[in-house]
Amino acid sequence: MVKVKAPAKINLFLEVTARRADGYHDLATLFARIGLCDELSFRKTAAAGIKLKTSGGAIGLKDQADNIVYKAAAEFFRVFGLCPAVEITLKKNIPVGAGLGGGSSDAAAALLGLAKLYRLPKAAGAKLLKIAAGLGSDVPFFMLEAGAAEGAGRGEKLKEIEFSGRLPHIVLVYPGVPVYTREVYGRLKLGDSAAIKRRLADFKKLLGLLRRGEFTRGRAALLFNRLEDPVLPAHKAVRLAKERLAGAGAEAVLMSGSGASVFGLCWEKAKARRVADALKSIRGYRIFLTNFC
Repeated sequence: MVKVKAPAKINLFLEVTARRADGYHDLATLFARIGLCDELSFRKTAAAGIKLKTSGGAIGLKDQADNIVYKAAAEFFRVFGLCPAVEITLKKNIPVGAGLGGGSSDAAAALLGLAKLYRLPKAAGAKLLKIAAGLGSDVPFFMLEAGAAEGAGRGEKLKEIEFSGRLPHIVLVYPGVPVYTREVYGRLKLGDSAAIKRRLADFKKLLGLLRRGEFTRGRAALLFNRLEDPVLPAHKAVRLAKERLAGAGAEAVLMSGSGASVFGLCWEKAKARRVADALKSIRGYRIFLTNFC
């Protein structure tokens, strides 16, 4: 049996720079892995086929073939010309529709876990990355061993980033109501060219600070997410979660990805605990106290 963890991510920066002819958008973003993880296990079976078992917060689907883990596995066997005979167990801990990349991370973990189970050589990595890019824009990030990466294109063009120095603790809030990416991009209005240029300059500064170990609470204003513009006015639960995190004392607060999760950064662990404790009694909230990986 092979066991693999599928970590969540947050976006410390996300600017949308252009609409593309293929229906996607060009991004400038910073992905960062965090300690919250789904768990997958894989074992070969005597019977042919792909069997997927889910537990935890996984959404029940009428057809398991609609699950991205199943899709990743089916593509894995097709590309490598292997006969499928496997059981995959997925335990969901990452909320669905939360802007944390849970589904994308699960898909990447499925590819990596199957590659380990079937003992594929390192040379298979290029094919695995190609499969990952076809499954979703965020999946390639989770194929990396890096804790963080700068993303361009629709998010699949990646440059690994190594953070230095002392990093803050993360208080993550999922307000209990999902937000769906297609809806968000459908309402998005791009910033003007001058505003985008300014934000990209901020992005460059943020990357430099994180590389040099100089990212402090005083520079937290460089964090940015363009997708807050379409989400916060339309989703009261996300807006309130952000306001409550700030009100509880988090030193920087931002929505992750297309929402619905928001995160607060605290440079002292005791303060992060106090912030988490202040919100955990709110009905419907799921609170996670975690760290950067």
